[in-house]
Amino acid sequence: MSDRPSVLLHTDDGALALRVLAETHPDLPMRLCESHEGMARALAESAAEVVYSVRFAGAAPYPRAALMAAPALRWISVGGSGTDHLRPWDAARLTVTNAAGVAADMMAEYVLGAMLHFAQNRHIFAQAQRRGEWLSTGVEPVAGRTVLVIGLGKTGAAVARVAKAMGMVVLGCRARPVPMPDVDEVHPVADLPILLPRADYVVCCVPLTEATRGLLGAAAFAAMKLGAVLVDVSRGGVVSEAALLAALGSGRLKGAALDVFEREPLPPGNPLWAHQDVLITPHCSSVYPGWEEASLRIFAANLGRYRRGEPLENVVDPVRGY
Repeated sequence: MSDRPSVLLHTDDGALALRVLAETHPDLPMRLCESHEGMARALAESAAEVVYSVRFAGAAPYPRAALMAAPALRWISVGGSGTDHLRPWDAARLTVTNAAGVAADMMAEYVLGAMLHFAQNRHIFAQAQRRGEWLSTGVEPVAGRTVLVIGLGKTGAAVARVAKAMGMVVLGCRARPVPMPDVDEVHPVADLPILLPRADYVVCCVPLTEATRGLLGAAAFAAMKLGAVLVDVSRGGVVSEAALLAALGSGRLKGAALDVFEREPLPPGNPLWAHQDVLITPHCSSVYPGWEEASLRIFAANLGRYRRGEPLENVVDPVRGY
């Protein structure tokens, strides 16, 4: 660890990254890499000790192998919250941090919007509008309804806060259950079978790990309350898409709002596209004007700690995935 580490900024908005780091660490030279395919060369030429990396769409796959092979690298600061694209890594050699919380409030608004979308039957009204049909049906409140938030990290806590403000009953699951503000009951994930039948809305906010892969499968959907709504802002692979389609097809679920998928972009022809009770968004619930500057400032503050030899914030455990 050095008080003047070599830093590589891996992002598709290099001008913004250079501006923020010039403001916060003007004495450090910054190397920029704005592509995935250029990562190996940039790492070799810079001998980077620290990398700030955003997982953006690129012509080549995300350069995990180049990062893991870089001999001088000691810390990767992930621009978002998910780190499954880096796993596994050797925590004895490499520290990984994330920007957890940078989009928590925005994602909570997304979840609220999705719950209101189905409570107010907007999907049904939209279908009737396309048919030119004056449909005699009404809307429902979310106040008094029960929401189950699976994963009570910063995003889940923000969802709970918004849901409680709307007058909802809030149930929550987390790996280490402790009482939390805005959550009426906190349970271990093992309690899902007894919680799912109580929930009108199920909101998935967990990271993708070996423990959460396929967490919401056929058994989970079978346990859900008839007419429940799923909102998924976790990572692709936590929800089984085959099981979800079966639950929708059987009428078990009223609908689903999906921001993440097993394969992204969601391929043309995937049956989710055509399902009238599914709201699809392109993994954008965390993308809002100013999110990357906020992420960069989290990194810049952590870089200050790194240079002073202080403990870093938002360190990710490679086993737990968060």
